Amino acid sequence: METRAEILDAAWRLARRDGLASIAMRELGREVGLRAQSLYGYFDSKAELYDAMFMQGQEQFAQLAQRWPTDLGATENPRESFKALIHEFAGFCVEDPVRYQLLFQRVIPEWAPSAESYALAEERLAQLQAGLAGVGIHSDGAVDLWTAVMTGLTDQQISNDPGGDRWIRLVDEAVDMFFDHFATDSTSRESEIDGINARGNRESAARSSGRG
Repeated sequence: METRAEILDAAWRLARRDGLASIAMRELGREVGLRAQSLYGYFDSKAELYDAMFMQGQEQFAQLAQRWPTDLGATENPRESFKALIHEFAGFCVEDPVRYQLLFQRVIPEWAPSAESYALAEERLAQLQAGLAGVGIHSDGAVDLWTAVMTGLTDQQISNDPGGDRWIRLVDEAVDMFFDHFATDSTSRESEIDGINARGNRESAARSSGRG
């Protein structure tokens, strides 16, 4: 419905101007040329309005995620593939801080997304879990750690360097640390093999020196 879409667009404008928690139905009505009471013909409550905004944001996130590999292990270079998609995720977050707050933070008192809307968020988490499983990362703790690292970098970027890249430029380094610690992708295995070979060479050299 066109008017419903117009109301959502106006709600986002108000949220970006005044903050998500400050949306007032009376002012929203003025934005779209309706009385506040008329808005309830499209949304039963402000909570339902927030839920529609949340779903809209998750649908936009899903459109982005469609391009991402479902199995990182099947890509030519899993580590670089993960870096690329995380850079896209970071860009999605910082380009619209208000949308990021609604999707990934709890900034609206006493409001939570409906089960139907939150199911979209759970799909994205499942996609992340499946992708990481392809490189041997299966534990919930590892996934929790990564989401904490990534949202931490994003929060810092939005809060302390808006429009810059002070924190999101650390994505590659964060991915490397994460993969080095958890992954069994080819890059990590090669590094491990190189380390074993180096230790073996040192031990062989030490034995030869001792015989000399």
